[in-house]
Amino acid sequence: MSSLTSILPHLEERFAQQRLVFWHDSDGEYADELSVINLPEVTVVEISNNEYALKYRMLKQEPKAKFLVYRQGAVPTGITNWLLDLELAYGVFTADRASLLRHDLGLKDEGTEPVLSAHTLFFRSGKRTDALKILLDAGDSADRVQEKMCAVALGQREYSLLELTRTLLVEHASGLDSRYKSLEEYDLLDFYWARVAKDYGYKADQASVESFVLWMFRQAMNGFKGDPPEALRTIQLDFASLRNDRRSESALKTLAGRVAEDVNYADLIQDADIASLADNDLFKQVEQRIASGLARQVAERTISDREVTGVIHNRQSSIWMDDYRDVYKAIGAASKLLSSLAAEDFEISTFDEGLQQYRQKWFHVDQLYRQFQLAARKSNDNRGLETLRDEVENHYVNKFLFPLGAAWQHQVDAVEIWRSDALRPQSSFYRDRVEPIIRSGTKKLVVIISDAMRYEIADEFGARIRKEDRFEAELDAMLGVLPSYTQLGMAALLPHQTLAHSQGGDPVIVDGCRSDGTANRSKILEPIGGYAIPAEDVLSMNNRELKQLYTEHQVFYVYHNEIDAAGDKAVSEKTVFEATEATFDTLTKLVKKLASANATNILVTADHGFLYQDSALSDAGYLSAKPQGDELAVIKRRYILGRGMKNDSAFKTFEPEQVGLASDLQVQIPKSILRLSLAGPGSRYVHGGAALQEIVVPVLAINKKRKSDIRQVGVELLPETDKITTGQLVIKLYQNEPVNGKVLSRTLRAGLYMGNELISNQPVLTFDRQSTDVRDRYQSAQLLLSREADKFNNRSAELRLEERIAGTDQWRVYQRAAYTLRRSFTTDFDF
Repeated sequence: MSSLTSILPHLEERFAQQRLVFWHDSDGEYADELSVINLPEVTVVEISNNEYALKYRMLKQEPKAKFLVYRQGAVPTGITNWLLDLELAYGVFTADRASLLRHDLGLKDEGTEPVLSAHTLFFRSGKRTDALKILLDAGDSADRVQEKMCAVALGQREYSLLELTRTLLVEHASGLDSRYKSLEEYDLLDFYWARVAKDYGYKADQASVESFVLWMFRQAMNGFKGDPPEALRTIQLDFASLRNDRRSESALKTLAGRVAEDVNYADLIQDADIASLADNDLFKQVEQRIASGLARQVAERTISDREVTGVIHNRQSSIWMDDYRDVYKAIGAASKLLSSLAAEDFEISTFDEGLQQYRQKWFHVDQLYRQFQLAARKSNDNRGLETLRDEVENHYVNKFLFPLGAAWQHQVDAVEIWRSDALRPQSSFYRDRVEPIIRSGTKKLVVIISDAMRYEIADEFGARIRKEDRFEAELDAMLGVLPSYTQLGMAALLPHQTLAHSQGGDPVIVDGCRSDGTANRSKILEPIGGYAIPAEDVLSMNNRELKQLYTEHQVFYVYHNEIDAAGDKAVSEKTVFEATEATFDTLTKLVKKLASANATNILVTADHGFLYQDSALSDAGYLSAKPQGDELAVIKRRYILGRGMKNDSAFKTFEPEQVGLASDLQVQIPKSILRLSLAGPGSRYVHGGAALQEIVVPVLAINKKRKSDIRQVGVELLPETDKITTGQLVIKLYQNEPVNGKVLSRTLRAGLYMGNELISNQPVLTFDRQSTDVRDRYQSAQLLLSREADKFNNRSAELRLEERIAGTDQWRVYQRAAYTLRRSFTTDFDF
């Protein structure tokens, strides 16, 4: 016996709106169940050659009563059906399951019923049916219903072909197939592949995701050239979306890797040059080829630095960029380093000129070398960097460190008193920098001393701080003390009248007091209302505690040590550049934390700089001579302290008064960048001597402003026409100023819209050029129109440049421009 459970609610709904319901049951499926129908105030009657009597009863005898009129078998046609007028007036109810389901789903199109009938397994689950009902609209067509059924089967709300395909590709990339099998289980696969054939152009006797992936990438390799030209337009646009959307980018990379192996793509491009691959980021092998080729050209110096910068900038939009970002950073740094050394002769005519030249330009070589080494170590694929690494190392050591050291040594040799007219001495730091600020008693100052933060590091840190909102930073320099090592450099930064070595060299004595350790330094600072504290203690304090401590003192000396801590140990000296990166993070946190505790004046300085080379030193890097004297109190790789020191052409010897020390220990420095050959800690990282990298000590003045002072760079759209006559539009954009300091980069996406409907792809563009040359700040983007654009011909469309709202996945319009579609479809898509 058939169940009335699913029918009664529909009958109740009908009677809630009308008093007569005519039920046609041609097969008599429910005839035996009429007696159990129990609807409030409803009389159930059955047609059996009694039409006239029933009609009279319903219209004359009981004109307000509710009747369920049941008819089984064939329905008379035309005038032979005495109840036809009433059936037309009230409608006819049928218990066809597809009809009932359509009614239950709220669908108006009767053409959807065959679809509903054909998928009985899908609708056996109330959970699936309810999920589908949420997605459906009353006017949905049969195809749209099946699209949404596919979405439910895949466990999602998005039902466009793009989103269905995205889900299947992501699953396939992970090696799973449960969602794909859901489509198969609910008889939806044929529909899906039919849609793929119609919209994308993929046709196969035995369609599969694996086959589709290979076909899709082959079309991409061929530039999506179809016959007619627009035949593959939709897959071209959706392929771009699949690769550039964060939801599927990783999966498409995985699939690309598989396809590249299947088609031996590496062999196909082994002879391709960089220019021919410029607009290609289809496979990782392209990035490998470009990166290795670029590295080789830089090493061979067959490409200009400007060209290198252009290639690297153009690769920023590649989906493989995250994997190669450090490789390109290394290549870019190497290019600049080698280019700058090619034009440098390191002529120094005076001591002051050498100091000024170093702080104006030569320090950049040290900076680029550090950036290259760090990026090369961090890169995931540095197979193409080996030759370039050798070239960088050779040029840095043999064409920079040694010639600069030799040229500078001539000036050091001529020095009688260790002082300069170009740079104030490190020993006057307190008098020059601290006392003028705190003298009145109304202002406070924080001094952060970062051990071994040489000038090039401070320059980069200043650039990073200037990018922070409301922070300004200005870099200056001092002439560091000799020897350029921690104990003496730290002491020189304290308030004092005299500096002196103790009997054995260390500790250094400041006005008769020991200066080693924060406790002793606090005692020296106490008379001026000062306080010494390790950086880690500041970072561990809460804001209330730090504010209280800051309130109680006039000047803070904060001691930080990451660079020197790594470099001074043989086991970690090769990580000195990684320690520098950590220092940037730590100092940024430190500055922000102090600023939040009301510190508005902050000086960041160092005790000394350092020399470092990544390669092991050759014999030429060591002195063959040994220091000699009556008493050798301290012997280090870059300095010696002693008494009765014997003169030697391999060393520069200073009496203590020549270097501003009130003690009897002489100071002897190995010339140029040479080291003493000693047992113990490593020799790649050293300091203590008179090399420019060791004694040009930075002073970075940081101030916090009250108002926001950062902005993103401006971008201008430069239309060359207001009409779109083919299936593509090339737009030109201009970055109106260089990115630097307070001017930050801007990322935009471009798209053509008709109302709120996107009718093109959406390329993402990054505007981050730092060049002052206007020519370097232009960009172009190609917009490809979708098939949906066809129906809008001879109408006005809107180009929108949009930027992401910070902290969200939403976008806002940055700039608009109007274009009129004027397309001739006979010559469309000629590209």
